[in-house]
Amino acid sequence: MAGPAILAPSGLQALLDVLRARGYRVLGPQVRDGAIVLAELADAAALPVGVGDAQAPGRYRLRDGEPDRVFGFATTAQSPKAVLFPPDELLWRGRRTADGFSIEPVAPADEPDHRPVAVLGVRGCDVAAIGIHDRVLLGRAHVDAHYAARREEAFLVAVTCSAPGGTCFCASVGTGPRPRAGSDLVLTELTEPHRFLVEATTAAGEAVLAELPTAPATADDLAAADALVEAATAQMGRSLRTDDLHELLPASAESPRWAAIAERCLACTNCTAVCPTCFCTGVEDASDLTGDLDERHRVWDSCFSLPYSYIHGGAVRTWTASRYRQWLTHKLASWQDQFGTSGCVGCGRCITWCPAGIDLTAEVATIRELAEAHDAVAAASDGDVLGGHR
Repeated sequence: MAGPAILAPSGLQALLDVLRARGYRVLGPQVRDGAIVLAELADAAALPVGVGDAQAPGRYRLRDGEPDRVFGFATTAQSPKAVLFPPDELLWRGRRTADGFSIEPVAPADEPDHRPVAVLGVRGCDVAAIGIHDRVLLGRAHVDAHYAARREEAFLVAVTCSAPGGTCFCASVGTGPRPRAGSDLVLTELTEPHRFLVEATTAAGEAVLAELPTAPATADDLAAADALVEAATAQMGRSLRTDDLHELLPASAESPRWAAIAERCLACTNCTAVCPTCFCTGVEDASDLTGDLDERHRVWDSCFSLPYSYIHGGAVRTWTASRYRQWLTHKLASWQDQFGTSGCVGCGRCITWCPAGIDLTAEVATIRELAEAHDAVAAASDGDVLGGHR
């Protein structure tokens, strides 16, 4: 791989031009309807220059950022999950024929104006989330063919986070602020002077980098990037202790905290919709009015919805507390048994976009405190019993 290089701010347009010339539909962060979202990007002037975001439990607002900074915000409102794993995806069409019916499988390449996608501005947490989807959807016995087709064609330009939000905790779970393996290029936005450190991490990334107007990076550039990462780590709005979660959460299945959470939780499914790693889906069939055409769609679903746990005779998790417990315990504990990793990448979106402002990190800390208090009482009781027999 070629060594790190320096790209001038004007080089972002060159990057877009190179990607588009290679046939990619380029998506990047832009301001839409009061939020920073991923949308098709043809001109670097549409990037959110000088725009930051203020995130807190149940709250998201744009704010003025550093005047020239392009990526001076925490995360886009929605992750790239929706790009590679769409919320509504047509799987097949069925048509009535004279002697029965025919099935026509539909692949991503069959979509109108299909082009491979390049995503600019992917944060470290979202790069890690895509890596989890690669493991879940590609690494098991049955490969998700639709995801595989989109993922194989995708080109990811990751960006080191310099302005973590009030709900970010990627440093606690080891996914940022500097992106790990999984993208093709990594940009780190530096100031004084304004420039981008660019590193290629794949052969595809190296080929694109070779077409950009760059200069070799110096030791001072690398040191500035390290200092930016250190400063961003210190600015994390949240933290999450992770060493005991695999044991703590299953052992706390009867904790009174679940009921307290349920008093606030609306079971609205916002947290799972914005989560970059949730992958639960359902299937919907729809026919036209003639009954001659039927379509099967795969749609996002959520363990917070009542019908999700339905089996013959009724739903298993009828109480909101049981649904929140299922989600949190699976995400942070039993996911490790299934996939060898946590299901949380520390992006904080579930906290920001929760209408009730429920904070995953605070709830885990409270559950731990209650468990420790329970254990202390039990230990004291055992000591009293043993003392009484002396």
